[in-house]
Amino acid sequence: MPVATQASVKSLTPSETWDTGAQILLANAYHLSLRPGIKTIYRMGGLHSFMGWDGPILTDSGGYQVYSLGGLVRISDQGIHFKSHIDGSPRFLSPEESIRDQEDLGSDIAMVLDQCIGYQPVNQIVRDAMDRTHVWAKRSLAAHSRKDQALFGIVQGGVDLNLRSESVKILTSMGFDGYATGGLGVGESKDQLYWVAAQTASWLPVEQPRYLMGSGSPEDLVEAVNSGYDLFDCSLPTRVARNGGIYRSDKRFDITTAQFKFDDGPLEQGCDCIVCQTFSAGYVHHLFKARELLGYRLATIHNLRFFHRLMDQIRESILQDRFQLYREAFWGTHTPVQEPQPSRGVDDQY
Repeated sequence: MPVATQASVKSLTPSETWDTGAQILLANAYHLSLRPGIKTIYRMGGLHSFMGWDGPILTDSGGYQVYSLGGLVRISDQGIHFKSHIDGSPRFLSPEESIRDQEDLGSDIAMVLDQCIGYQPVNQIVRDAMDRTHVWAKRSLAAHSRKDQALFGIVQGGVDLNLRSESVKILTSMGFDGYATGGLGVGESKDQLYWVAAQTASWLPVEQPRYLMGSGSPEDLVEAVNSGYDLFDCSLPTRVARNGGIYRSDKRFDITTAQFKFDDGPLEQGCDCIVCQTFSAGYVHHLFKARELLGYRLATIHNLRFFHRLMDQIRESILQDRFQLYREAFWGTHTPVQEPQPSRGVDDQY
């Protein structure tokens, strides 16, 4: 799911985003509640009409973004007291209010409000956050009334598999439409992320969607699919694009470096995106050096097409019962990039 935090995939129109292969977008109820306001979007016909997107939309409740506010937040069983990162005004977000906001937005998939915390060793803080997430999930479910909107529960528990297992049992007993694994990508190692995510997925019902929140590097997607996940989101593809980061099958490279100044070939050989079919790498290099807005747009289009083409290839390999061969070939050619963590935050849209 490309991230459209503020009802926009940055620099692209909905039709351009669709043409990259996107079938569903993620928007953020927290950000939209601050600007332009839920009532404004509701009066303008709901989120689909407001942003001109005809496909499905998943809205994140904003639990992660509120966590990223750090000292501006006070959490209680009732909900989250925080100050707007825009103007400092006091705000309050409860599970019920989060559901009302998402119902008024009219998204196709809504997420319960959860308490996300940064990476910590197993301690009482982790358990308390998990227990509060369960209480809020129950309240969210009770408040949810739209029959045309799916509601997903969010599994928490840090890197403690016992807590994760307990969280899965409690949430699945409530009967959500789908389940997300949250609270990862917040400072733990990649090995921990993959291990905890895989174990959690193995306990979730296979007949319902399984969503790994905040995962967006190529290797994360391949490993998450291997673990059984169906849905993913991250601002990484579009964010690095605006900083000159270009994906291709073997690695990510920086288009602003001097080696591309006279490169008359495409950003990636064999890529079917309109950028690679029309422009040279040297031209995109020039746009970035000149700080032309078109450069950011072209890089974003290419990166989104790269990721959707990757997912197409994964899906096709599964249908042909050769995913493990595909996975082995991927790791034989792909060089991961060390990304700073956490990869999502209150300014995730940037």
